[in-house]
Order: sequence, then structure tokens, then C-alpha cells
Amino acid sequence: MSRSHWLILGVAAAAVWLVMHHHSPPIQAKSASGGAGVKCAIPERFSDPNQPLQSNDDGRMPPFRLDNATVTPLAGFSLQARVLSREDYSLGEESKYSPTDLALGWGPMANPAVSDQLGISQGGRWYHYQWGPGGPPIALDQIVRSSANMHMIPADVAVADALSRVRKGDVVHLDGWLVEIDRDDGWHWRSSTTREDSGDGACEVIYVCSISQ
Repeated sequence: MSRSHWLILGVAAAAVWLVMHHHSPPIQAKSASGGAGVKCAIPERFSDPNQPLQSNDDGRMPPFRLDNATVTPLAGFSLQARVLSREDYSLGEESKYSPTDLALGWGPMANPAVSDQLGISQGGRWYHYQWGPGGPPIALDQIVRSSANMHMIPADVAVADALSRVRKGDVVHLDGWLVEIDRDDGWHWRSSTTREDSGDGACEVIYVCSISQ
């Protein structure tokens, strides 16, 4: 193959990479009445780094609008966790709100000696894990209770920028709100509100006020 053909292929590959990794700025939140922008209120913060804190909706974060959808906070959410995997998305209705999923582990799953024994992957807005012939490193119910795939909705450009720098193996501190989204055309997306579930509907949908390393 000629050098020019290699150059064309290289340019095409770079263009595909940019399309797949480019995300639009976060949609600007507005009050439910359509008024000025909404500030993402920090919920009650965790005190135990080994366990996420889900707090009751205390009214500090009322429902708000994102474009043609109403977002209803279900509970405050705060945790420290290790990033087991990261996957970015640019296709599908969910990607309009959440361009990134983080598979997060806390407690025993934040320990690399445990989680690194699992084969961890993401795809189709799911988080998958598998183990070798020796079996899982901890009991399966512990894996379920101490890890999850979480859909990140950045509240603003600063959060989106911080999220873009998160990588597998990082330890992150996240504060935000578990939410449900009801779009005017009937499309619906609702967060799980328990760490005990697995399978379809078990992922957290988080409106992220803050994420740091």
C-alpha cells in the first residue's frame, strides 16, 4: 500500500476517534418553571469511605428541566470509590444526558487485590465481571453490594471536565443526586435507589454536582 493510502487511512481513523470521543457540553439545567439556571446543591456527604451514603430528598434539589425533559431528584448520593472501568458513549438516547459510565467499587471492591482478580468490562450501558477457574475472590453478593455501573450526568462544564480526566484505577469522591428523567415525548430513565440489586435497571443514574480525585 502506498504512503498516501496509509495517510488517508490515518486521517480517517483520527476522524472516527474524534467523533466517538467528542461530547457536547452538558445541557443547561433550568427551573421546572423554565426560569434561570439551576445550581446543583451538594447533598449530605458520606462519613464512611467504605460505604456510599444515600440520603433522603430534603427539598434542597427540586425537580428541574434539561432541554425537553423534567429531571426529578430521588435521593442524595455521595461516595468514595475506585474506578474499575470507564466507558464513553455518543449513541443512544441516554448519551444526550450521560456521556460516560463509571463502574465503581467501594469497600472490598475498592481493594485492587480483590477487584483485579475479576475480568471487568462495560458495554451497552452495562457493567460485566467474570472470574477464572478459582471462582470469585469474594462472595457474589458482596460483589453486587460493593460495586455498580453508574451513569454520569455532569451538572456543568466544570464537572464534565473533571469527569473527562477520570481513569480506571483512580479513587474518586462523587457528590450528586440519583434521578429519574421524564422527557416530554414519553421517554423515561430512572435510577436504581438500592445497592442490593443487579441486572436490568440496577444502575445508578446520577446528576453529578462534584467529582474529584
